[in-house]
Amino acid sequence: MAALPTMKKLKFVLSLTTDDNDYQIEQAVSAQEAARQLGFELEIVYAGNDAITQSQQLLDIIQSRSGVHPDGIVFEPAGATALPQVARAAASAGIGWVALNRDVEYTGEFRRTYKVPLFAVTSDHEEIGRIQGRQLRALLPKGGSVLYIQGPSESPAAKQRTVGLYETKPVDVQVKLMKGQWTEISAFRAVTSWLRLSTSLQTPIDVIAAQDDSMAMGARKAFQELPESPARSRWLSLPFLGCDGMPKTGQAWVRSGLLAATVVCPANAGQALELLVKAVHSGVMPPERTLTVPHSFPAVEKLRPAPAGRARATSV
Repeated sequence: MAALPTMKKLKFVLSLTTDDNDYQIEQAVSAQEAARQLGFELEIVYAGNDAITQSQQLLDIIQSRSGVHPDGIVFEPAGATALPQVARAAASAGIGWVALNRDVEYTGEFRRTYKVPLFAVTSDHEEIGRIQGRQLRALLPKGGSVLYIQGPSESPAAKQRTVGLYETKPVDVQVKLMKGQWTEISAFRAVTSWLRLSTSLQTPIDVIAAQDDSMAMGARKAFQELPESPARSRWLSLPFLGCDGMPKTGQAWVRSGLLAATVVCPANAGQALELLVKAVHSGVMPPERTLTVPHSFPAVEKLRPAPAGRARATSV
């Protein structure tokens, strides 16, 4: 009896923005778990939050003549675009292409042109922002002011989360915006620099909110570094809000009281890889866009109004 042909072991590359962010770390964990369960080979590369680095890393993989090409690339964009030229190069080489946490404008066109899996799996970023707006409504039923730390200016996710926040926050809740880079150290530096500005001395704040948990903790660390004083105590007594809500970080910080709440955004790299495996084996294209559903932790209904006692900056 002739031996049955063995199924080729698939190989995928996962490109993440950084290894210095709890959500990206959880993305890697979810991908590794999918590889273990489904039996494919996985290579993970990190872009250091730099779109040019990410583009070059992926082009080197696609154009390599020294090894076997991967069957697919799953990536979370590090910059403003979803690398359309790199996507075209991958698809032309017969490599599947999956974007994470980004709406991708070229997917429809490329799906009609190339016969490889092309799709996106993304968090609903506007809904994430809406949830934070509802959290602010629960914490500040009589209005107030929020120090709000956004992701990078070029990040569509940061823009969408801000749009969502403004849709649901009360009109009498004022927002003071500052920028971070999805890392703890970036928020620490941004808040520390803000505290040195004379204009910050006149800004009363009731809640500290950030577009991810690591930045919320970076902000908290900046206030912890202040000299012992009643002002420092007031800052640290304010509610801190984050996003991502990974079990060992964001959710744990809520349980310990370091954060008042977070928004749970399920890691979706493993889900994307599962869809990619099915597509390669079946030849059936997944939906062009799959959304993961966020939720508040704890539930918004369980949040209580923030205690009175606004914090103001003091010179540092």
